[in-house]
Amino acid sequence: MTHPAQLPKVTVAICTYNRAGYLRQTLASIARQDYPSGQLEVLVIDNNSTDDTRAAVAEHATDPHPPRHVFEVTQGLVHARNRGITESTGEILILADDDILMEPDWVRQIMAPFQLNEEKRIGCVGGEVVPVFPDGLPEWIREWHAPLAFRADAGPINARQSPMGANFAFPKWIFDQLGFFATGLDRRGGSLFGGGDAEIVRRIRSAGYQIWFAPAAKVLHQMPASRTTFRYAARHAFDSARSRIVDRAKEGKGAGYLLGRFCGNLIKALVFVVLALLYFIGLQSGQGKKSLVRAWRSCGYLYQIPRSLFGAI
Repeated sequence: MTHPAQLPKVTVAICTYNRAGYLRQTLASIARQDYPSGQLEVLVIDNNSTDDTRAAVAEHATDPHPPRHVFEVTQGLVHARNRGITESTGEILILADDDILMEPDWVRQIMAPFQLNEEKRIGCVGGEVVPVFPDGLPEWIREWHAPLAFRADAGPINARQSPMGANFAFPKWIFDQLGFFATGLDRRGGSLFGGGDAEIVRRIRSAGYQIWFAPAAKVLHQMPASRTTFRYAARHAFDSARSRIVDRAKEGKGAGYLLGRFCGNLIKALVFVVLALLYFIGLQSGQGKKSLVRAWRSCGYLYQIPRSLFGAI
């Protein structure tokens, strides 16, 4: 076992907005981490919460790894993450969601690849994210909620794969070299438009660094009933499509690529609407909802592509 003095200092930064109930559970999991208390810093980046988030943090003041409350007034997940980068003092920064549960060895598992990184080739390590549904999971959306399962052991992943922002870590020096998260790709309030995760991963890869996946650094991502509704699924599909186009445009994809995607998704939207109608007529409401969500995803592409072509987000 590695001697505590040889372990790097790690900062866990949890960005939160009005979810004190989930945050309490996450902080309880962090309190159980098997990591030297002097080498683990916990930050809660409170992004303008109006609930009892501050009190939730204060309740854990006597934990082995007591969290520090940081209030970030600029609304948006990216702004909260960037504040976490600025406030952190660890050599490794783990950015985590406020609704995850983890095993006591989570920090050790996600930090382990960096210990082997003597040549500084690893720019990001993502852990496994397993969705759990305390209120149940409707069958019609089950296929959209599965673990990442990129690989069975810790190691690099290919360019088509990207870790989830609910559970990923970075060496602090990567931000000194490449800059912080892009504030133009952000989630604010109830909007699910984003893309900051994919953008920074792409930037790290473009600079020649590897992206790793650590399946043993698993977290359980709690999904309440509000995230299993048709309304949420449709909004997520629409905003995810928008985010993908913005990301591709920043990647350098030209007008030809965007126009091709526009035409393809125009056809898809029409086909999925027709399919949805047929499913509903046939009393297959689950399949009908899935088709409508897919149609709405195509509408997200149709909405964003002209905006990206003419320079607007």
